[in-house]
Amino acid sequence: MATNSSLYHRLGGYDVIAAFVDNLLEMLRQDPRFSRFGLGRSLDSHRHARQLNVDLICYMAGGPSFYTGRDMKTSHSGLAITETEWEISIDVARQALRKLGVGEPETNEVVTLLEQYRTDIVESSAKANESA
Repeated sequence: MATNSSLYHRLGGYDVIAAFVDNLLEMLRQDPRFSRFGLGRSLDSHRHARQLNVDLICYMAGGPSFYTGRDMKTSHSGLAITETEWEISIDVARQALRKLGVGEPETNEVVTLLEQYRTDIVESSAKANESA
C-alpha cells in the first residue's frame, strides 16, 4: 500500500476500526478496574457510545466518517478518570489493535491520536475529589 495513504486505509478502513473499538470496549468491560464506567447505562447508551467512538477514530484517521458527539472534556467531565486508568486504557487499546494484526507503526499512530485527548479526559486529583 502507498506510504501516503491515510491511516484509515492503512488500518483496513471502517470494518477494522469498528472491530478495534469493539475489542477495546469488550476488554475494558471485562477489566474490573473499569466496572464503574458501565454502571447505570442502558444498552442503547452503550451502543451510542460505541458508534461515537467508531466515528471519531475513523474521522481522526482520515476516513469518511464525521464525529457528531460532544467534545472530550464535556463527555468525560465528572468521571474522575485517573492517570493510571488512562495509561491502562492506552495499553488495552494497543492490545486490541494487536489482536487485529495491526502493525506497530499504525498502532503508534492510533495511540498518538488518542493521546491528544489526555488532558481533556484525565482529571486532576483535585477535580477527581470534587466529583466523588
